[in-house]
Amino acid sequence: MAVQHDDLLDARGLPCPLPLLKAKQALSRLSPGQTLEVMATDAGSWSDFETFIAHSIHEMPAREERGDVLHYWIRKGEEPAP
Repeated sequence: MAVQHDDLLDARGLPCPLPLLKAKQALSRLSPGQTLEVMATDAGSWSDFETFIAHSIHEMPAREERGDVLHYWIRKGEEPAP
């Protein structure tokens, strides 16, 4: 289930917590509503991303495992107005 993305982050081969840290950096460069696709091979990233999304303004419309590569699609949320 591929989701259209605006940016792609290849975090394959990076150990935990680097895929999530790199994803946070990449999200900071996107506009609200844009989608980041993250490719990672660290098994711990599955729960890391799940926890991150649960405690953030962002959404994860899809995630899937293709062989040994985990794919995450994260849609940047909009900060609430002050």
